[in-house]
Amino acid sequence: MPEADTQETKDYYVDVPQRNPAVTLKGSGSYDWGMTHRLARGWGLESGKTVMLAIDHGYFMGPTAGLERIDVNIMPLVPYVDAVFCTRGILRSLFPAWSKTPVWLRASGGPSILKELSDEEIAVDIEDALRLDACGVGVQVFVGGPFETKTINNMTKLIDAGYRYGVPVLGVTAVGRELARDARYLGLATRILAELGAQVVKTYYCEPDFEQVTAGCPVPIVMAGGKKLPELDALKMAYNAVQQGAAGVDMGRNIFQSESPVAMIQAVRKTVHEALKPEQAFEYYRDLANELAKAK
Repeated sequence: MPEADTQETKDYYVDVPQRNPAVTLKGSGSYDWGMTHRLARGWGLESGKTVMLAIDHGYFMGPTAGLERIDVNIMPLVPYVDAVFCTRGILRSLFPAWSKTPVWLRASGGPSILKELSDEEIAVDIEDALRLDACGVGVQVFVGGPFETKTINNMTKLIDAGYRYGVPVLGVTAVGRELARDARYLGLATRILAELGAQVVKTYYCEPDFEQVTAGCPVPIVMAGGKKLPELDALKMAYNAVQQGAAGVDMGRNIFQSESPVAMIQAVRKTVHEALKPEQAFEYYRDLANELAKAK
């Protein structure tokens, strides 16, 4: 039996109201503790923003330029990101189990670039995401595409499973060649995903009126990087997206296809977490890239 508590003087701070921790991530005030905890793992505590690194392209594109060797090209970037968005095959085969960087798992898939991309299925069971200690799962939704209803059902099935186990779902607004990346379309797609229960939505940046897209979505939006841009343009896009309401970025090709990926990911961090202006971030990128080149 434990010994009795012999301390007679105790302080219950009866004059101090209990402090209940505030949930600051948009739309997440009513989630269970486990789901909120998983979401918080991928966001910077001070800025409330996230810099995700998207390296899931291979699930339909194969060895994308810059992703031919994950161990060589990507692992040096991982310490600088708040989360990685990848497939379970890459996670199991190449990521060290002692990595402290949170992981979002790509959970939809099926067709390759040789087929109709919107014809996706659920490709990862929620229990496997738990086995892999993922902080969440991501699923592609093709609003307006030929398999719109099917991909929405993929997402809602994962959302239902996610609520059972406390795993958040990131809905990705896929945009085909025939769909415009404007505020009207992106506002429609992001709102639908949030209305159906996605805890986070990933979408593209647009001009003008991106702030209307973020304002109309009741959950955090992270900006998709899209195709490779010149470094300054990519930094401007990331900066503008965050200033207009995005909760962060999930960039891939604009990082790992950069001339200096390690310098670029750190410049993006400066832009997202410290609100460093794009021109200043670009100077930071160039200086760091030169330093890294000299150190080789």
